[in-house]
Amino acid sequence: MRDVNEDASAYAGQRATAEAIERGDGGGLSVDALLAKVRTAAAPTPAGTDVAAQAAVVPEVVPDVEGLAAAVAAVAGRHLPEGHLTPDADFFDAGGTSVGAVELVAALEDELGMEIALDDVFADARPTSLAHRWLSTAHTTATLSAPTASETRTSEAARTFPVPAPRTAPAVPVPPAPDSRARPEDLDQILADLALADRLPWTGDPEPLPPRRILLTGATGFLGSHMLLDLLRHSDAHVYCLVRAADEEAALGRLGEALKRYELPWSSEVRRRVTVLPGDIRRPHLGLSDELWTTLTHELDSVVGVAAAVDFLRGYQSLRQSNVIGSLTLAELAATGRPKPLHHISSIAVFNEVGITAMGEDDPLAHVDRLVAGYDQTKWAAEVALRRARDHGLIVTALRPGGIGGHTRTGAYNPQDLSSGLLSAFGRFRTVPAFNHLNAAPVDWVSRVAVGVVCEPDAWGYDYNLTGVSNTLDDVVRDMALGGMHVRVQDWDEWRTDALARLEAEPVPELAFLTRVLQSPTALRLCEATLKGPVATAERTAALVEALGLRPAARYDAQAQLRTFERLAQDGLARLPHKDDQPYLWFSETTEGGVGPVGAPADTPCSMALTLSLASMYQLVKERRVDVTGELTCAAVHPEPLVVERGDVWIRPEEGIPQRHGMRHRLLSYRLALCDADGGRWWLEGHKYARARRDVWRQTRALTVEIGREGAPAALAGELVVPADTYLRDQVDGIKVDPRLTSQEKRAAKLTWLAWFGLEMGRGLLGPFARAAADLLDLRRTPTPSEHHR
Repeated sequence: MRDVNEDASAYAGQRATAEAIERGDGGGLSVDALLAKVRTAAAPTPAGTDVAAQAAVVPEVVPDVEGLAAAVAAVAGRHLPEGHLTPDADFFDAGGTSVGAVELVAALEDELGMEIALDDVFADARPTSLAHRWLSTAHTTATLSAPTASETRTSEAARTFPVPAPRTAPAVPVPPAPDSRARPEDLDQILADLALADRLPWTGDPEPLPPRRILLTGATGFLGSHMLLDLLRHSDAHVYCLVRAADEEAALGRLGEALKRYELPWSSEVRRRVTVLPGDIRRPHLGLSDELWTTLTHELDSVVGVAAAVDFLRGYQSLRQSNVIGSLTLAELAATGRPKPLHHISSIAVFNEVGITAMGEDDPLAHVDRLVAGYDQTKWAAEVALRRARDHGLIVTALRPGGIGGHTRTGAYNPQDLSSGLLSAFGRFRTVPAFNHLNAAPVDWVSRVAVGVVCEPDAWGYDYNLTGVSNTLDDVVRDMALGGMHVRVQDWDEWRTDALARLEAEPVPELAFLTRVLQSPTALRLCEATLKGPVATAERTAALVEALGLRPAARYDAQAQLRTFERLAQDGLARLPHKDDQPYLWFSETTEGGVGPVGAPADTPCSMALTLSLASMYQLVKERRVDVTGELTCAAVHPEPLVVERGDVWIRPEEGIPQRHGMRHRLLSYRLALCDADGGRWWLEGHKYARARRDVWRQTRALTVEIGREGAPAALAGELVVPADTYLRDQVDGIKVDPRLTSQEKRAAKLTWLAWFGLEMGRGLLGPFARAAADLLDLRRTPTPSEHHR
């Protein structure tokens, strides 16, 4: 095994070469020259060349491999914020994006002639690895004096996770992996990373007290930002937030922007109880100075690790620095100095094995060789490594969310979360893939329960599934149907093909990441495991929630998703139902009566034949409005019937407005825009009122109306009444529902409408009677004139 100093020297030499190439003064080592030399070295050995002569050229080839890696780094640097990349640094860790990866693949082919698959870049985006992989494909690895895999792993671990004297994990033979299993080189790396947990310090039990000084990582992320505010709201703790930034001012700015982005308060009180620490979980000692690190080891009461690289396209090698090495660094902090509990945000992805039968809090995790997505592998490796840390006395709590949905009140969501992308696609394309369960919960519930665990010493040291109540396929289809979005269920492959075709035909920039996921073989296997997995059970979490008096888990249904879906639509990701869509539910309403000039008897016959319809239950719950079409027949307006061009009925329009005076409350308000046969335009406004001491049955049918020309005041007024013999026939028995629904869904739609409308009418009718009863029961004595002046 090579010495760490030798690795550092090689690292410095590669960086110098890369920087020289970027400046264009590489001492003759231009990209073209390097490529030419590598191609020459890779050429087949002429027939008749003996083995000794072939071996003699090996030393001449070594610089060309390093030079190719430096050339790749130079090309990759142009797609990064800082403009450069060292050969052994990860492209994504340096700020690269998925879009940048696509551009990098094209640039490598155009400029260096390297045909690299996009999945290979996502799997391991270090220039050195890309160079070796490409040369291996070109059958040249036999002539290259490259460092062995174990040497590379050991040198990286020494640089990124400083620990006591190294121990080497025994070599474990790994058979060639089929497409449905992890890559052998990833499994080899995972075994080496697990061994790092054995080098952690030994520690004792922390004091069983609610923490007063907490280190939180990931506070600029979706879940982390909500946990920060919940920690401040529900504890007296001062929170130290590790933020990736150049200095304290930049870190403070990043944190403030993140909180505002998710509609969380960024006030002077929040800033008073927060200390930002510019640092990076990928660096030794979190990128902090030795002095600050030592101070934290003795002053902190708790460590909460939320930060992680969440990318379903990247491989284990690309994600391990953040998700595995970073978690072990936090374990080192928790175990050093004063004993502290470590609360680790893991993921239900540790079970993402196709065919797994149970996902309980104490059930065995997936077989790591059957996890193919880098994200799943890193979450598995981090959790298993931290289990080993428990053997050193460290109190480790594993908190496993599933899909993290938007906030039920603010609607804030994570635009790059896979569940948000899928929800958007379901609503936009009106199709869903067949699945077993969706284990997802809103961010406000996940955050609050996680903070409850952090602040309750009796809850420390266990595993919790923060997955809420799962949604079945029937649940999702029913929720979307009630929202006016009738979806078609497709086979997974059919849905994926259809979704990709639609996204290609009409690109949605906000869903570009979903397109890349659906095109990645690795990510597709992750999706398959997620959609076909069993329900996640959480008995321990449910018991803790009850003991702490928190809001119990509930299904993340259409009502809980309402604000998030509105935000998704506002941001261009989803599409809400529109009144021009095919109606979800409709029925007829006939009214008869008379009108006359305002202030005169209403002796001119007048009638309306209307159709009232709903585009969706979303429209009803959100707007309390029903769409209206039909015609009005009234000789006082025009000899021929007038057509309703646009019409609305608002149900209890004064809901939420206190009725301070009077015994008359509005039940329904009508507003119609009419057009006569000659092109004249009219308006009609009508109201149904609830009055105390009146015929309740007639109140629900009588409509007081005013009619006038467009832009002019009312010219006619009167009353129209729904005939008693048509009310039940048309508005109950005559309800029609979208024929695309099943018989069961049609019955549910009718019952939902009637129950909602009946409840609203009951509330409206009760108001005036309750006010009248209150007046009758008012026993206060009227004061006498002399009492007024006391």
